[in-house]
Amino acid sequence: MLRVLLLTLSVVAIAHAELCKPDAQNAFKVRLSIKTALGDNAYAWDANEEYLFKAMVAFAMRRYSSRSTTQISNVLLCNVTDRVSFWFVVTDSSKNVTTVPGSEVEAAIRMNRNRINSAFLLSDKTLQFLKITSTLSPPLEPSTPVWLIVFGVVLCLIAAGIVFLVVAGIQQRKKKNKESTERENLEEKGEVTVTVENGIPCEPLDLKAGHINGVFAADDERFTSL
Repeated sequence: MLRVLLLTLSVVAIAHAELCKPDAQNAFKVRLSIKTALGDNAYAWDANEEYLFKAMVAFAMRRYSSRSTTQISNVLLCNVTDRVSFWFVVTDSSKNVTTVPGSEVEAAIRMNRNRINSAFLLSDKTLQFLKITSTLSPPLEPSTPVWLIVFGVVLCLIAAGIVFLVVAGIQQRKKKNKESTERENLEEKGEVTVTVENGIPCEPLDLKAGHINGVFAADDERFTSL
C-alpha cells in the first residue's frame, strides 16, 4: 500500500514537473522588484511568500465564476530565481493533471490584479505578469460635468455678443448726435460751404434773408417812375 502511494505521488510530481516549466502551455512568468518598490523595507522572498502567492492566485481563480473549486495545491510554481522571478500554472481541480486554459487564468488575474498587488505591497510595474497586460486605471472624470462646461462657454459667447452690440449702438448714436450738432452750429453761424461748378465758385442762396434778382428789380423801378 505504501509503495502504491509513493508511486502515485511520484507520478503526480513528474506530471506537475511537465506541466510547469518555462514557456509551457498555459504557463505564465512573474517578475517581482521588491527592493525597487520598498527600498530598505523590502522583505525576503521565501516559502511563506510563495505560499501567499499561490493563495492569492487560488483566490483569484475561485472568484472567477467558472473555477470556484480551485485549491492552493492547484497552483504550481517552478524555476524560482534569487532575483525573484518564476513561472506558474494552474491545474484543473477536477483532473489535477491538466492545466487551466491561459485565457481563464489571465481573466482571473486581471479581475483581481489590485488585490494581488496589495497583498505584496507592489504595483503593476513592480509585480509583473509578463504575458498579462497591466490593469488600466479607470479614466479620471472631471469634477465639473462636460455639459455644464459647454453651457458656460456658450453663455459667455452670447453675453459677449450682447455687450458688443450695445457698445456699438451707443457709439453709433453718439456719432450721429455729434454730426447733427455740428450741422446745426454751421447753419447758425452761416458758415455754409461754397460749391464750385466748372471751376467757378457759386454763392450759396441765403434762404433766410432771401435774394433779390437785379433784372426784376430794375423793371420794378422803371414801372414805378411812370
